[in-house]
Amino acid sequence: MIRAELCFATPRKLPKTNDVRGRVVVLDVAFASEASGGGYDKITLPFIKGLGSRLAAWVDHHDHDKHADYASDPRFVLCTKAEHGACPEMVTKEVVARAGAVDTIVCHTDFDGLASAAKWMREGEEPYPGCDDDARAIDTRIGTPGPIGIRIDRAIRARTRDHALFGLIVRHLATGLSDKGLWEQIDLAASELASQEVQTREIATRYRVVSVTPNASLGGTPKTLAFVDATGSHGRYDKTALLLDGQKRASIAVVVDKDTLTLAAPFDSGMSFLRLLGLSGGMPTLVSVQRTRLPETLTMLGVSSADAAAIGT
Repeated sequence: MIRAELCFATPRKLPKTNDVRGRVVVLDVAFASEASGGGYDKITLPFIKGLGSRLAAWVDHHDHDKHADYASDPRFVLCTKAEHGACPEMVTKEVVARAGAVDTIVCHTDFDGLASAAKWMREGEEPYPGCDDDARAIDTRIGTPGPIGIRIDRAIRARTRDHALFGLIVRHLATGLSDKGLWEQIDLAASELASQEVQTREIATRYRVVSVTPNASLGGTPKTLAFVDATGSHGRYDKTALLLDGQKRASIAVVVDKDTLTLAAPFDSGMSFLRLLGLSGGMPTLVSVQRTRLPETLTMLGVSSADAAAIGT
């Protein structure tokens, strides 16, 4: 098994290059888009340049216009979300071997990213049979993940900033789930999601559904939109579950919370919020931007001024 330090990151928050040791592999971290407070030019590119020859590999499956710039660099294994629904299936034995020895693994903080890190440490071998399938089901929300994937995903969603938990999960996966005692802390974290789910269901009752005018970025056919403002809610809630609930009610789910506006649609819907909002990268069917863009976004989506006023904008 490969021994490497772990560093957890998001497209918006990458570590300082001086803080990551030796040769580095980056897994399931998208190139930043304009929605990330600086975008590729101010976040991703400086990180790549700062690592220089220390960058051993970058494996990712999120859409981005800048992927083309690295087509001739074998260190970059990049594709779109449509090509690979999850990142672990891209972490093959061949990719790991080609990268050579690494000292630090920088990975995203969801099941997809943590499973990718563990699979890299296992030199391209799945942490457990079906882990790749679980990652795809969890990341695309298509199909049903197995019990192990559900168990771990619930813990991650309950503690979205707990780096100690993330490290424990990667360790557990990397060792093939051999230490049964590690499940205790994972299950304890997962149990905390129950109270968040109660809050989520309460917020979901406030969804309002309106019609959306046909738009090329949305597939050119009539749509409906479910909107909810969660800003005034008390207590933590599960935004993933809230967005999925909205997608049961309408073609598009829109959640506003504090400073953030999030749009979501089913992975296989063919919609592209990236194209609609003029963003260079990310997930076509799941986008977060500044709340200040809400009025223009509703207009772009084709929501009438009367409906926009009715849902409180």
